[in-house]
Amino acid sequence: MKPIFSRLPSLSVRLLLLLIIAPGVIIADSHFALFSKIRYYLDTAVSPFYFLANSPRTLTDKSAEYLIPRSDIIAENARLKDMLLKQQSDLLLLGQYEQENKRLRQLLNSPLRKEEEKRVAQVLSAETDPYSNQIIIDKGANVGVFEGQPVISSKGVVGQVVGVSAYSSRVLLICDSSHAIPIQVLRNDIRVIASGNGCNEPLELDQLPRNIDIQVGDVLVTSGLGGRFPEGYPVAIVTSVGIDVSNAYTVVKAIPTADLQRLRFLLLIWGDTLTQAVSPTASDIQKTITERFEDTIHTSPNS
Repeated sequence: MKPIFSRLPSLSVRLLLLLIIAPGVIIADSHFALFSKIRYYLDTAVSPFYFLANSPRTLTDKSAEYLIPRSDIIAENARLKDMLLKQQSDLLLLGQYEQENKRLRQLLNSPLRKEEEKRVAQVLSAETDPYSNQIIIDKGANVGVFEGQPVISSKGVVGQVVGVSAYSSRVLLICDSSHAIPIQVLRNDIRVIASGNGCNEPLELDQLPRNIDIQVGDVLVTSGLGGRFPEGYPVAIVTSVGIDVSNAYTVVKAIPTADLQRLRFLLLIWGDTLTQAVSPTASDIQKTITERFEDTIHTSPNS
């Protein structure tokens, strides 16, 4: 007997149905996070493969440690002792400066920054997608990692966590075109927004007032606005300052202080002032500090 439904719909009909269903699924996921649990379990299932792929490098590093000549170990030990002695002398001065800073803050009635907890994480993998600049680290929900958590290196801010599984996490780098971070100029405390433009391009500080006081060589640090990144961590160094003649804006470009192309060991930061949420977009942050730009324009003698 010949089945009634022996033929499937044509390819064009199936394609049309997919084109209709796909936008609805994307919108539903972005607004209601329908697939967040599915992504969590899939990332957890894939995590062992990241560790497995990283195991040859770990094994090589461990083997290299046992093959170092004894003379090199003795020389390195002597060098580290000298360095430790110098660092201890610096710490004596640092303690004095810290006490002085506390006294000055008390005089200014300014609250002290609460102690932050840090945990070392290792990079397991880097995304190969040219349109997405993300890395995978070996820390996840098992140690309390949360979405929106700031990630830094020894040189500066690296990015923030955007996806968490049980034993690994996904970090969005500050150079990604979808990332924006509120910063301030260390020299004069001017607050602006640094937007990513791809890891092969510098960060951009665009649509700034024409008379804004930013110079080549200025150090840009986190401003603390939005509660995502603690205040004071280095982000980038200004490399160029130009004028957009058509829009009468100052366009500033800056290179990240962290080497985002050579990441291996990173630091995850916990703090009472950090909010556990995904970082706002550039437009969200722009609303927060637009008034500051307007004040800068109105109070400038050249305006």
